[in-house]
Amino acid sequence: MPRKFIKRHMPDEAMIKEHPHLSKLGKFLHDPNLWHLNRNSVSLAFLVGIFCAFLPLPLQMLVAAVLAIIVRSNLPISVGLVWITNPLTIPPIFYFTYRVGVMVLDLPVQEFEMELSVEWITQGVSQIWWPLLFGSLLCGVVFSVASYFAVRYLWLWRVSIDWKKRSAKRSEKNRKRKNGNSNNSE
Repeated sequence: MPRKFIKRHMPDEAMIKEHPHLSKLGKFLHDPNLWHLNRNSVSLAFLVGIFCAFLPLPLQMLVAAVLAIIVRSNLPISVGLVWITNPLTIPPIFYFTYRVGVMVLDLPVQEFEMELSVEWITQGVSQIWWPLLFGSLLCGVVFSVASYFAVRYLWLWRVSIDWKKRSAKRSEKNRKRKNGNSNNSE
């Protein structure tokens, strides 16, 4: 069942409640629905987490937590999925979203060298912010909606397989029992 797999890889509830940024959400973190593992909460968590992963903002985890509380999705999964964009993946992902924004908005591509400095952030981002933001939001919506439906489909598919296995076991058990009873009556 998908629940067992997810539960094994999920962060600890106490760890999330004690996170420095997320602890500011206080009583909202005590809603039991934020910790449930079912098809609806997990698919909504993918919607929230992947959308927030594409936001070119600091504190994506806090945004994901607030959105998870609002839509009542699984909080640990929503927050954990934000780490799709991490220090290794941020440059290629945001370059891709920038290129998507440039293409959709039909703007010329700005040549730039990305560097982590306050000067570049204040000057470099001012040249590319609109296509980057637009492309990031567009990619966030597309990939999060696709993941929402993919998780729902995969969850139902997996549950269907489990039901068929259980049904086959019951049938086999009943068949053996009938064969055992017919052998005893002879």
